[in-house]
Amino acid sequence: MNNSGYPDQCLAKGRPSPYSLHPFTAAGRVSLLIGSMLISQPLLAEETRHYQIPAQSLNNALTKFASEAKLILLFNSEQIRGINTRGLDGDLTPEQALRQLLQETGYRFRFVDAHTVTLEKAEQTNPPAPADSSTLPAVKVVGKAEYDATDPYNPNYVLPNATAGTKTDTPIMETPLNVQVISKQVLKDQQVITLDQALKNVSGITSNSNGSGNVTFGGTNQSFFIRGFESETFFRNGFRLQQGGANRQMANVESVEVLKGAAAILYGQVEPGGMVNVVTKQPLATPYYALGQQFGSYDLYRTTIDATGPVGNQDRLLYRMNMSYQNNNTFREFNGKEDVFLAPVLKWNISSQTQATLELEYDHQHLGLDTGFVPLYNDKIFTVPRNRNYGGYSPSTTETVYGGFNWSHQFNDDWSIKHHFSVNQQNIAQPHFVFPIATDGVDVSRQLNSYDTQNNTYATSLDLTGHFDTAGLHHTLLIGGDYYRVDSVFKNSVSDPLSNINLLNPVHPGTPFTQPLYPLVINSSRTDQYGAYIQDQIKLPHNVHVMGGIRYQNFHQDHVANFPSFDFVLPSVQSNDAVTPRVGILWQAENWLSLYANYVESFGVNTAFTFTPDNKPVPPTEGEQYEGGIKTEFFDGRLRATLAYYDLTKTNVPTSDPNHPGFSILTGAVRSRGPELDISGEILPGWRVIGTYANTDARIIKTEETGYQAVGTRFWNVPRNTGSVWSTYELQAGTMRGFKLGGGVTVRDGVTACCSFPAFQLPGYATVGLLAAYSIDVGKSKITAQLNVDNLLDNHYTSNLFTNYNAPVGFNAGNADFGTPRTFMGSVNIQY
Repeated sequence: MNNSGYPDQCLAKGRPSPYSLHPFTAAGRVSLLIGSMLISQPLLAEETRHYQIPAQSLNNALTKFASEAKLILLFNSEQIRGINTRGLDGDLTPEQALRQLLQETGYRFRFVDAHTVTLEKAEQTNPPAPADSSTLPAVKVVGKAEYDATDPYNPNYVLPNATAGTKTDTPIMETPLNVQVISKQVLKDQQVITLDQALKNVSGITSNSNGSGNVTFGGTNQSFFIRGFESETFFRNGFRLQQGGANRQMANVESVEVLKGAAAILYGQVEPGGMVNVVTKQPLATPYYALGQQFGSYDLYRTTIDATGPVGNQDRLLYRMNMSYQNNNTFREFNGKEDVFLAPVLKWNISSQTQATLELEYDHQHLGLDTGFVPLYNDKIFTVPRNRNYGGYSPSTTETVYGGFNWSHQFNDDWSIKHHFSVNQQNIAQPHFVFPIATDGVDVSRQLNSYDTQNNTYATSLDLTGHFDTAGLHHTLLIGGDYYRVDSVFKNSVSDPLSNINLLNPVHPGTPFTQPLYPLVINSSRTDQYGAYIQDQIKLPHNVHVMGGIRYQNFHQDHVANFPSFDFVLPSVQSNDAVTPRVGILWQAENWLSLYANYVESFGVNTAFTFTPDNKPVPPTEGEQYEGGIKTEFFDGRLRATLAYYDLTKTNVPTSDPNHPGFSILTGAVRSRGPELDISGEILPGWRVIGTYANTDARIIKTEETGYQAVGTRFWNVPRNTGSVWSTYELQAGTMRGFKLGGGVTVRDGVTACCSFPAFQLPGYATVGLLAAYSIDVGKSKITAQLNVDNLLDNHYTSNLFTNYNAPVGFNAGNADFGTPRTFMGSVNIQY
């Protein structure tokens, strides 16, 4: 056994394993990478062998080299962080191989003996004396493979840092907030192609493709419930995207960050349950190329390309290009999809202190619409085949163009500045949308709609970050400001009278619609949001961290609802401002244990209207949260767990008015509270796991509509208990090295459907997934073949239901998220 607690045999072969090492000398932490502890005969430095090590970070390449050469390699891992190497390919002696690996890195090597090599700075003229066993007990410890977070070969499930919570890239163990990160390896193992698939790996989050019953988009929109509250907003590298932006491609996603609780201090209007931040892939100095081909159930084909490296022979100008093409049907009728996605990035390293980056994204989606229509009859959900789409083929085209420019400058070791400007333009065209609206138990009534939606978002932010000491206290100060502008235009034309189709035996296209359509409504709005904020993170003695901040927020919206056929115009102007604070404290009692607590507030402006004589908008919403928790790291940081308990209240919550479609009623206040548990990382070499559990007690605590939403009832579509576990094991040695098996389970409680009285109840469900994969190195390439099975037991379930129902009169209909049946997904990926 060695100091890491693992048998020495685990160190003999295989890819680098990220074990930790405690410091041995005052000079700093030294890493020892053990190629083999079971050397039966002396190996000379002149022995020639074949090496195939692809271009990657220097730390990872040295780890693999030490394993193959059966050498002990000594170096300071912190000093080479961020340095890359071009790799090896050929028959070489260890000396020749090391010379190539260290070329242009600023480091050289020195053999201490036939089995031990040490690295040192190239300019070092007086090398240190060989280490003795009392200083470095090399045969008893193994070094930690310091994977860079952006390394394409990084296999870790747990990442040490996140930017969403503080904007200062603070270690998660030092952040008094609940921040979870889904790494790229989790996305690969689960073959994630949509954002909702990724977010099932975070406690307290469920998804909805109908957007609170806003089924006018018919599946082009997506929203998330975080700690019981729904949000259609998510962020891309800190840039706000709204109105369907969550239905994005994942080809250029590096990781996904989730900040639990209100993030208003840094990002303005965000739902109090939390925020989702997608981190995209950035250019690398080391050339890297990847090609992936996925194929699965319902004729799914998806091709991805990833290429990055320097432009020319220098590292001053770097590029990255991600592309994908997807074509598939679904288990629902008339729901095919075609998606073309391009995402080029260009980074200019102007100097060692100044960088500028230009990013573009283009996404063209063409798909068949689906509202998930569910017949409701005699206070019951009428059972129909889960593939049935009463709307027939209703085409939709979504075109999204994103452009971003950001630059940063490091004044010195303590002060830096960042500026970001982004534009996102999205057009959704739905010229022939057959919309089922009601049933009488015999036929389904349908309306023909035409929709045209344009959403343009413009944003800029400026952040100044400084590090300084006062009276022995270390400060990380953030001062910033931002501006967001959202322009939206929504046009809707409808048919009259309606078309009918048989409920039990629908034959499309049904009875004919009357043409032409008449214009129903034209909504146009401009929203301006200004914000200024300051945040200070203070490190006190005894590893106590205090964070405090405050934001001033000003919001102005001009909205006009024009009803041309009725010669009626409804203008609305809203202006609000607010001050939102956030405070937190964390005590890192041990390197592996942190205790934290925080208090946060949020502010948001409602755009919904109540059905009143003046059609007044719903007042602004406010959120208030108290949270406390424990963060732990095991196995020297390879496994992290967060246990939290929160109490969150949101006021002025609008929900759909069952008697007046298109309007809302006001729920006075909703409280959500409960424990959450998140675990991710590596338990043993090759054995990785990510697990979640949440008990979300979301209830109405105040209402203005007595008899409809009783105080104490559960809030709509929020399951009380949710949980998931996913685990994989990859063989580390032997002829089957690179073979991986895995699987997982996702469970959810039943929910109360929105928004009828009495409310419908949906039962809970569980799904099972499996994974099998095999990776092999061929030359400088790594080839991986993989197969995933989702919903292995083919469970029939419905996750959400939104109703327009008021028995015995009204619209007897609902719109649901139907669970996907058993599906298979295979893939072949080549990395070079």
